[in-house]
Amino acid sequence: QVQLVESGGGLVQAGGSLRLSCAASGLTFSSYMMGWFRQAPGKERDFVAAINWSGASTYYADSVKGRFTISRDNAKNTVYLQMNSLKPEDTAVYYCAARYYSGRYYDRSEYAYWGQGTQVTVSS
Repeated sequence: QVQLVESGGGLVQAGGSLRLSCAASGLTFSSYMMGWFRQAPGKERDFVAAINWSGASTYYADSVKGRFTISRDNAKNTVYLQMNSLKPEDTAVYYCAARYYSGRYYDRSEYAYWGQGTQVTVSS
């Protein structure tokens, strides 16, 4: 079965950096668009970033543009989220997700597979 396993979360001070990883198995990884979403307590799960199957196209939420970078290594079946200049408002559980078709990359309902999430906490 398909598994997405996130890692790399933790506690960091404002202005610091973290790199999240998401290892995929059970699917033809290079055929899937991958996305990162986040969910803060009491809030909806929001789009953060997405990357197409080849890595040639990337998309970001306005709130993270210029600070976060999504990338992928199809040889390792892994997608990454490099997060720099972190702010307390970035605190959330971060989820990676996979979808076969391109389109509304920001729409969480169109992602078929999800990881269990990794907590990111940014202290002020």
